Amino acid sequence: MTNRRLLSTGFLLALLMASGLAFAQEPPKPQVTVAKPVVRDVVDSDEFIGRFEAVDEVGIRSRVGGYLDEIGFTDGALVKKGDKLFVIDQRPFKTALDVAQSSMEVAQSALDFAQTEFDRTEGLAKAGTLPTSTLDLRRRELLSAQANMRGAEASLARAKLDMQYTVINAPLSGRIDRKLLSVGNLVTADQTLLTTIVSLDPIDFYFDVDERRLLSYAREARLKGGVLQEGGSLEVSVVISDTKEKPFKGKLDFAENRVDRETGTMRLRARFDNPGFVLQPGLFGRILVEGSNHYQGILIPDEAIGSDLDQRVVYVVGEDGLVSTKPVRLGPRLHGYRVIREGMTGDETIVVNGLMR
Repeated sequence: MTNRRLLSTGFLLALLMASGLAFAQEPPKPQVTVAKPVVRDVVDSDEFIGRFEAVDEVGIRSRVGGYLDEIGFTDGALVKKGDKLFVIDQRPFKTALDVAQSSMEVAQSALDFAQTEFDRTEGLAKAGTLPTSTLDLRRRELLSAQANMRGAEASLARAKLDMQYTVINAPLSGRIDRKLLSVGNLVTADQTLLTTIVSLDPIDFYFDVDERRLLSYAREARLKGGVLQEGGSLEVSVVISDTKEKPFKGKLDFAENRVDRETGTMRLRARFDNPGFVLQPGLFGRILVEGSNHYQGILIPDEAIGSDLDQRVVYVVGEDGLVSTKPVRLGPRLHGYRVIREGMTGDETIVVNGLMR
C-alpha cells in the first residue's frame, strides 16, 4: 500500500510539473499588418455641408381662367421646352375670338365708308360746292372710325392671345412634378398652381462659409485674376451619401455680396455638370474647396490611427521589431487617406491592421 501511495504521489507531482511548464511557455506573438505611409503632393481641402438646388425652377400657372380640359404629361417625366402640358377649355375663348373678329370687320367697314365720304367731301370742298364745316364733320367721322378700328384690332389681338394662353407649354426643359389639379377643376388665372418644373443639367450647390476661410478664398480668387462674387475660377468637388458615386467636379461661380451679420457667414454657389441626372435638387452633399497650395503630405489609412486618452496615436514598428506609440495631429481626408499634420516624417513603418491584437 505504501509503495502504491508513493507511486500515485509521484505521478501527480509529475503531472503538476508538466502543467506548470506548459503554462510557463511564452504566448504566440500577435500577427499585424504593417506598411509605409504614403507621401505625395497634396492640396488641403476645406469641407462644407450644403444642398443642391435647380438652376431654374418654374411654377406652372395659367394666364387665363377656366376649367381644366386636358393634361399632356406623365407625372415625374422629363419634358422639353415647348411641350404641351395643360389645356384650358377653349370654347368660351373661341366664342370671344369670333366676336372680336366680327367687331373688327364692322369697324373696318365703317372705316372704309368714312374714308370714302371724306375723300368725296374733300374734293367737293376744294371745288367750292360744299362748305368747310361739312369737310370738318367728315374728318371727325373718319378719325372716329380710325380709333374704332384700332380698338377692334386690339380686342382681336387680346382674344387671340387668350386663345393661345389656353394651351400651357413647358417654359424650360427639365423634370416635371406631379399634376396638382385633375381634369374638370376650375383654374383661376395667375393663381392656381398646376405643377412645377426644375432644370437638372447643370445643377447648383449652395453652402455657407465662415469669415476666415472666406477671406482665404477671396485672396486665391484675386491671385487668379478674378473676384469671389463671380466664382474666381476656384475648383471644387462634391461627395453625396452614395459612396459608390465618385466625387463630382465643378467650379465656384457665385458668392453673395455681403456677409450675414447674424451668422458671420457668406453663401457661395458652385455649379456642376449633371448629364446623367444623378444629382437631384434638394440633395445634401459635402463639398471640398481647395484651401492651400501644393505640398508634400503624409497620408495613412484611418484604420492605422488609434487613441490614447485625449490624443491620436499611430503604432510604429522599430528596427528591433518592437512597437511603440507616436502622437500625431490629424488633417483632412484626401484620396481615401488621412493627412498627418504633425508627428511623422514619412519614413516610419506603422501598423495598419490588427491594432486590437
